[in-house]
Amino acid sequence: MATTDNIVYREAAIADIDGMHTVRCAVKENKLSNPALITQQDYERMLAHGAAFVAEADTVIAGFAIADIPDKNIWALFIAPGYERIGIGRELHRLVIARCKQLHIDNLWLSTEPGTRAAKFYEQAGWQHTGLLPNGEIGFEYILS
Repeated sequence: MATTDNIVYREAAIADIDGMHTVRCAVKENKLSNPALITQQDYERMLAHGAAFVAEADTVIAGFAIADIPDKNIWALFIAPGYERIGIGRELHRLVIARCKQLHIDNLWLSTEPGTRAAKFYEQAGWQHTGLLPNGEIGFEYILS
């Protein structure tokens, strides 16, 4: 199991997109049914107008978080298998929330599959349920005050 000793947190860059997509496709929950649904251009757009951070372990992307600032949405927060449950998600969440506060965002929303570790993570981080969405996911809202 990995430890937090060798984890470096930094803003995401275009060069990180392949690593971020690798993590996104490797997760066990909230898996993409079709990895082609999220394109290079999607990542580039998010990096251009979002708040994006990566957790890097020995030059490998271990996790990433991206807030879509115009949409006030957490677009992604994913941790690679083998790097879970050591605090990377909490730190990436803290970083992206702090950046949103700096940008004077007052609230954020996201959705995830119900009954997952992600749903529990967001509940424990102070996100409030907003109900089930038409796609079957659960909606959450976070007030940044």
